[in-house]
Amino acid sequence: MELNIKKPYALFLGDASDELAAKVAFGIFHWRSEQCVGQIRLPDCQPKLPLIQMDINDAIKSGARTLIIGVANRGGNIPIAWHETLIKAAKSGMDIASGLHHSLLDVPNLESISKTSGILLHDVRKPKMQFRVADGLPRSGRRLLTVGTDCSVGKMYTALAIEAEAKKRNIRADFRATGQTGILIQGSGVAIDAVVSDFISGAVEELCPAAEEDHWDLIEGQGSLFHPSFAGVSLGLLHGAQPTDLVMCHEPTRQHMRGLSEYSLPSIEDCIDENLRAARLVNSSVRFVGISINTSLLDDNKYKELLNKIHHQHSLPTVDPVRDGVKPIVDEMLR
Repeated sequence: MELNIKKPYALFLGDASDELAAKVAFGIFHWRSEQCVGQIRLPDCQPKLPLIQMDINDAIKSGARTLIIGVANRGGNIPIAWHETLIKAAKSGMDIASGLHHSLLDVPNLESISKTSGILLHDVRKPKMQFRVADGLPRSGRRLLTVGTDCSVGKMYTALAIEAEAKKRNIRADFRATGQTGILIQGSGVAIDAVVSDFISGAVEELCPAAEEDHWDLIEGQGSLFHPSFAGVSLGLLHGAQPTDLVMCHEPTRQHMRGLSEYSLPSIEDCIDENLRAARLVNSSVRFVGISINTSLLDDNKYKELLNKIHHQHSLPTVDPVRDGVKPIVDEMLR
């Protein structure tokens, strides 16, 4: 599950239309900015990182060893408009890493060029190992899983923020990535949505195996048990994680489940109850230790009012990890 992705990186934003489309690049820059030498953007690219704009030649001169495709587009394809940049990177001796569903090997001539030049092509959504069926046996260590009311509500960000806060306190903790952005940030993990359904829970058991009692695995959640499109992945991840602790993630201004306008967003209370019910299959003592709210669309007064309201409703530490940090959640983890 470890990836030999050579550092430093040049981040390829392609022709992304907005920051959400370039969320991989933005996530890597936010959490690993010291590993990024610059950005490569095509003429129609709209989002921009606070990094030097460069081309492949500039990237090579700056010491970049891997070109990371920082775009997550619908369908996960590699547009023809990107091919020239990818081919030039490979010919120049740069490794290439991608979290898209379509393989880098689908780009004409890229595989043969990689063999000639000796560069590596990393398709992080193509697992290199065979996973076993989960056994559900109890295992030692502490495992915190971030779960959500919907997709894209801050599960990865929350887990990474908890890892950062834990390490400040010299707590033994490791972020366990289950999506392409998290894997490229961490350099290891399993793209759980690319695993055959029978083996999802087993893959997660291997991702976060038994550990010493004071060690925390901080597992990136995916989807939501209430999202008809992705609940199968969410449930398999929940069972494989065998969490000791859970954090609920929520975006309060959303009117319906992402991509499904006919499905309204569930309540935090219903999501807490359903996740506890499902998680108790593998750990009867599982508990919630906090609620993480993405309040980016709320002003200062409204966000504070909302967090206070949710805290009093659920008697759990409630934070916006961007605005507040996650100290109260880590405090609760240690109780």
